[in-house]
Amino acid sequence: MLAPIIGIIILCIVDKNNEKIKEIGLISTLISLIISLMIFILFDFSNIDYQFVQEIRKIEGINMYMGIDGISIHFIMLTTIIMPLVILSNWYSISDNQKWYIIIILSLEILLLLVFLILNIFLFYIFFESTLIPLFLLIGIYGSNNKIRASFYLFLYTLTGSLFLLLAILYILTIVGGTDLDLLFKSNLNYNIQLILFVGIFIAFAVKTPVIFLNTWLLKAHVESPLGGSVILAAIVLKLSLYGIFRLILPIIPKAYINYTYFIYVIGVITIIYASISTLRTIDIKELIAYSSVSHAAVYLLASFSNVIQGIEGSILLGLGHGFVSSGLFICVGGILYDRSHTRLISVYKGLTQIIPLFSIMFFILCLSNAGTPLSLNFVGEFLSLFGSFSRLPLLGAFACSSIVLSAAYTIYMANKTIFGGTYSKSFLINMKDLSKREFMLLIILLFFTIILGIYPNIILDSIGFSVSSLIYT
Repeated sequence: MLAPIIGIIILCIVDKNNEKIKEIGLISTLISLIISLMIFILFDFSNIDYQFVQEIRKIEGINMYMGIDGISIHFIMLTTIIMPLVILSNWYSISDNQKWYIIIILSLEILLLLVFLILNIFLFYIFFESTLIPLFLLIGIYGSNNKIRASFYLFLYTLTGSLFLLLAILYILTIVGGTDLDLLFKSNLNYNIQLILFVGIFIAFAVKTPVIFLNTWLLKAHVESPLGGSVILAAIVLKLSLYGIFRLILPIIPKAYINYTYFIYVIGVITIIYASISTLRTIDIKELIAYSSVSHAAVYLLASFSNVIQGIEGSILLGLGHGFVSSGLFICVGGILYDRSHTRLISVYKGLTQIIPLFSIMFFILCLSNAGTPLSLNFVGEFLSLFGSFSRLPLLGAFACSSIVLSAAYTIYMANKTIFGGTYSKSFLINMKDLSKREFMLLIILLFFTIILGIYPNIILDSIGFSVSSLIYT
């Protein structure tokens, strides 16, 4: 966290016209990535306790402890891998207020890391909500035509949902007398109290996931956001709810969620089918990927409540896989295609394989990964997630398996319409250039993680095994 903090301080000092602004931001995020890699190498995955624990400061009634366990380390790695790519993705497209754009991105990285590091649920709520401020500014300042409307949708939806989380945390504080995770893990709350807390916490995470009727903000935010904002939203912000379920719902209020799993599954299945059908009928290529994110998020939501080791492991794998693949797809359509043609209509793009073959190959591999094709991380995550969902509630789990067919339908439809599908426009011969070195590096890094972890997922499965087992059995 110190690297982006120092980066922000340096950026505040330098002149806004300094040519090295982007380099400072990129170096700060790369230092964070190197440190997180060192932590991952030194981490003892056979130990279920929190490691590298630090007490930052003492506030009256709240001890600010930060630490890492076998689950949070993967979300931290995802954050530190994606953030340098976010800065690189908007390397040339953001020209106005470049200094403040980099400051907002670095601030967002600090707050996202704090969410995954903090060991106190009251401070978790504060940092969980604080991510709204840089996201609001990012979309409101650097977004496209309806950016103000989209930023307010994001702010109002997620703030309203999170008020229920705040009430639940305050209720916990009055009953237990503290909000430290260790204290809460050892407490055994009454069933009726668990039920009240479950309603408040689940509403907050349902908005952040988002589920059916609560997903309007995500579509508007994705479509109007700058490329960097779309990548952060899809890759990391949507995973905050998944991480929150592992921290607040599964260990603290198990009786309530086990008795009402069928309610969560009904919502999740409706979300999968609704989002997938909506995806099939959309004409906006960026909106199509946003809808597909809603569908995949619903799959890992179901798996996280499966109460089966394979299901919970699958939800983590699918969350990480979705982070890499959706980032790649947004870079393809929001960065490469939109920057060259300035349109998001699917019908405009035809026969791109004939003009930009390297891009078409990369894009097609990402589309196959998004559809859950074998040898991709998404396949392993989706298979384990659906296996866990089916084990928990077979009928609703079977309906959830419709995501296999539907995701293949809308993803291959998109690929077929854009890179194949007829004769290209004559104007594309002038405007459409194949991948630059920067764009190639961005996509190859994301494909590397997707395919390597898809071929050998034990890198993640072995490292989360102890933590997931302790999450269920304790």
